[in-house]
Amino acid sequence: MRRRTVMAQHAASSREPSRQDRPGYHDPLAGIGGAAPAQSALTLRLVLAVVGLVFATCGVIAFILIQAPTWVIVLFVLVGLTAVVDIIVVTRRKLRGESG
Repeated sequence: MRRRTVMAQHAASSREPSRQDRPGYHDPLAGIGGAAPAQSALTLRLVLAVVGLVFATCGVIAFILIQAPTWVIVLFVLVGLTAVVDIIVVTRRKLRGESG
């Protein structure tokens, strides 16, 4: 009977969030002064990345049509690639269950 109790306690303790999962983990002054823990704005970051990707794509198309200098087109392609990478990172974080 004692063994089941120990196993049940271990199972219950293994489901508790680790110290890193708690709000304010990276804030050394968490709980002092009544400040609420910071929350990530992943949805806002995702929306801004999508908007950046749309503008970069439109910019690349427009600059190709007006035969702009190559460096301008490359610059907009780099902005678009940055937006794609950010979309991938934010999507992975949201799928892992991070709030935001």
